[in-house]
Amino acid sequence: MPEDKSAVNAAAPFQVNQKVVYPLQGVGQIMAITERAFKGKPTQYYQIFLPVTDMTVMIPVAKAVEIGIRSIVPKEKAQEAFNIIASDFEPVTADWKMRYQMNLDHLKSGDITDIALVVRNLYHRSKVKELPILERKLYDSAMKLLIDEIAFSLDIPVAEVESIVHERLEPLGKIAVGAEPDAEEDDVEPEPEEEEEEDE
Repeated sequence: MPEDKSAVNAAAPFQVNQKVVYPLQGVGQIMAITERAFKGKPTQYYQIFLPVTDMTVMIPVAKAVEIGIRSIVPKEKAQEAFNIIASDFEPVTADWKMRYQMNLDHLKSGDITDIALVVRNLYHRSKVKELPILERKLYDSAMKLLIDEIAFSLDIPVAEVESIVHERLEPLGKIAVGAEPDAEEDDVEPEPEEEEEEDE
């Protein structure tokens, strides 16, 4: 296999040093665009460093958009996410599996407004009843993704974003604490083997 070499491609959707979002993984930075042989053909790859996991991933340039790689949202979109977590909410289903899949689909979309919905809905749910293990992991992941991208978008410290997010969620938490439990409550903790199968 030939050695990696620098490759500057003006037609590539993203460029070196640009910060991007990798769905389910977080905010990363494109460190280089390199070329490698794949099945005998020269193929360009993004080298994206993900600080949250301290690792670098290789993503084919031609498939980056299809995979869901996108630019950091503009300030207006970040503010919209702030507004979503502070907005009124519809009651979420008491069926644990259905709720988990719905929120997982939102998270996989990679859209910051969908991520904000996951944070808001699961925060509210956690005030009614403690979240099952997998749902708690989903909430923590969504919160991390949301905070990191807003911090990059608005160019403010992560700690400041965390404070704003929790301040905006808290009124919802106070409402949820006084809510009546669902009559058809179905938040049964998954068995260990089920957790292994569903946890990504």
